[in-house]
Amino acid sequence: MIKYDEKTKIFKLDTLTTSYVIGLADEKYVGHAYYGKKLASTDLAYLLRIDEPPFVPSKNLREKVSFLDTYPMEYSFGGTGDFRESCITVTTADGQQGLDLTYVSHRIYNGKEPLEGLPATWGENSETLEITLEDVPTGIRVLLSYSVFEDNDALTRSVKVINGGNDAVYIDRVLSACLDMDNEEFEVLSLHGSWARERHMERVPLGYGSYVTESVRGESSHQDQPFLALLSKNCTQTVGEVYAMHFVYSGNFLAKAQRNQHDTVRMVMGIHPESFRWKLEAGESFQAPEVVCVYSDEGLGKMSRTFHDLYRNHLIRSKYKNQTRPVLINSWEAAYFDFDTDELLALAKKAAELGIEMLVMDDGWFGKRNSDEGSLGDWTVNEEKLKGGLKHLVDEVNALGMKFGIWFEPEMISPDSDLYRAHPGWALQLKNRSGSQCRAQYVLDLSRPEVRDYVYECVASVLRSANIEYVKWDMNRQLTDIGSAYLPADRQGELSHRHTLAVYELQERLTRDFPDLLLENCSGGGARFDPGMLYYSPQIWSSDDADAIERLAIQEGTQLLYPLSTMGAHVSDCPNHTVGRVTPFETRGIVALAGTFGYELDPRKISEEDQAKIPGQIADYKKYTSLIREGDYYRIASYQENHRFDCYEVVSKDKKEALICFVQVLGEPNFRSRKLKLQGLDADAEYVVDGKTYLGETLMSAGLILQRAWGDFKAQIIEIHEK
Repeated sequence: MIKYDEKTKIFKLDTLTTSYVIGLADEKYVGHAYYGKKLASTDLAYLLRIDEPPFVPSKNLREKVSFLDTYPMEYSFGGTGDFRESCITVTTADGQQGLDLTYVSHRIYNGKEPLEGLPATWGENSETLEITLEDVPTGIRVLLSYSVFEDNDALTRSVKVINGGNDAVYIDRVLSACLDMDNEEFEVLSLHGSWARERHMERVPLGYGSYVTESVRGESSHQDQPFLALLSKNCTQTVGEVYAMHFVYSGNFLAKAQRNQHDTVRMVMGIHPESFRWKLEAGESFQAPEVVCVYSDEGLGKMSRTFHDLYRNHLIRSKYKNQTRPVLINSWEAAYFDFDTDELLALAKKAAELGIEMLVMDDGWFGKRNSDEGSLGDWTVNEEKLKGGLKHLVDEVNALGMKFGIWFEPEMISPDSDLYRAHPGWALQLKNRSGSQCRAQYVLDLSRPEVRDYVYECVASVLRSANIEYVKWDMNRQLTDIGSAYLPADRQGELSHRHTLAVYELQERLTRDFPDLLLENCSGGGARFDPGMLYYSPQIWSSDDADAIERLAIQEGTQLLYPLSTMGAHVSDCPNHTVGRVTPFETRGIVALAGTFGYELDPRKISEEDQAKIPGQIADYKKYTSLIREGDYYRIASYQENHRFDCYEVVSKDKKEALICFVQVLGEPNFRSRKLKLQGLDADAEYVVDGKTYLGETLMSAGLILQRAWGDFKAQIIEIHEK
């Protein structure tokens, strides 16, 4: 999969259908030569354009700056001539910046080494190239790592910085990936939003200058997803070229596409340089997170399926990733803070009668937590609410034949809490300033070892006390007041990254010590829906907005990158608690089938007609979950684009069955039936749809006729089976 041609000084990394090519100029400057359809040849050094002005420094030293500013860098550095976006900035003991990173050596090996303290893809059927660069005057070495997989078209990249000098230095910027190429009238695709409307797609032309998507909030993805793609003009789901990057990280990030005066494009991704500075003592190293790169020559659909398969097979580790998840009911919208043991047991009893399999007790069970004004950090059971204690409640729920789950927000502390009164210095804080509250809470300083130990023991002791099989790990505010009473002055810039590393450490301990636990990450809904979290939990709560119509755009943007089985998706109450919309119970159930399945309502308070539909919805989930979890995803129609209807298709890997989920958002007068052109089927196979037989090529080229429903917010499921 990885070859090095000594004669041409070319590295070629091959996936199933793509090639990624790296070359050397002057035998020392590492450059990007090609990324695209798979190539057979390694005679590709000409793509670096080093035999034309300004030529390489060994031939034209007087124009070295021009060379550095035009050469397609594999990992860019600033201060010595390249005025485009730099991937790395290091301040030396002399207070100076500027690097000249040149090739030292490389190694190619089977497998893929883990990244210390960080989530990353894994897999024995992989191969890795490691290229070592060095800045000779400072002794700074940079290790570029690239991995490819036998069964996937993605390529992963990461960077390690080593201080080989004699003095401490400061890393002010260290991005994880750089991609230089000619502009081809690219458009930029990114995912944006806010609380309750996450991951909406935006697509705009790439003009001169820079397009940036970023987060400096200490989390990754309410407002911006750590993803960026360059698309060829008129790229669709099925045709066109895509160059995509996705960051396996859960904190601050920068993703940038830059078009310069020579009409070339540089795309970079990594930890956001703002509020980041890492002190690196002599001999120490810093590991930057991983970026997943995907090239597709068959539009966005192939990109999506590449990401999906990579994350299913090489990122998620949970035992539940290939299992049917329990259908749960969450107490939040059913009761909010107003519950006790009797109320929860009554809710569980009704849910069990309808076939729901797990009760999740959400916020309000600990300390004196009767509102969101206090008690975060006081993770002891409130026995005024839960009379008889937590174990009694869990045992009673288990006696109903149901599993039990619980909510935590371990990273936070309330000013009105016993923990804060005892340890005010445990909160993030700026010296001589009052803290900035958000949701009446501060953020714990997880850079402190004693705080991490306290947080972990709080969660673990609760899990040890009863038969708790699921945890919802929440984070409901951004990071502000980025200061630590623990870290020395010259390490304050490390705090945001240390927080993210601490979350990874805590969740690694949790999943190691409780291997049978089903962990679901959450961050005010979808503020930390990123690949880093998937390494620890097989599912993430997609959004606090569970309205079926709002979820169409949220789920489409999520499905663009993530397997459907990773999306927390539930049937919500009506009128919806976020937007007040009323949608049919059937539609809410069909939309929630796109992910993990559950309920956000009180089944005792809905109509008997809707109650009677719950067993059927659960049966549908059980029937289709394996296909939805493991099949190939195809986007047929986008409500974000047409503002009328939404449709996706999932096809089994063997192409013997498929499922179509269709939602008519708005009814329209005086229109005929719709035609859906399906994808992913076997062109020569015969398929049965609603009792009629079609050739696969007919369904894909001519289409399937779908009669229009009468009314708004109407949804249906269409099954397809090979004859």
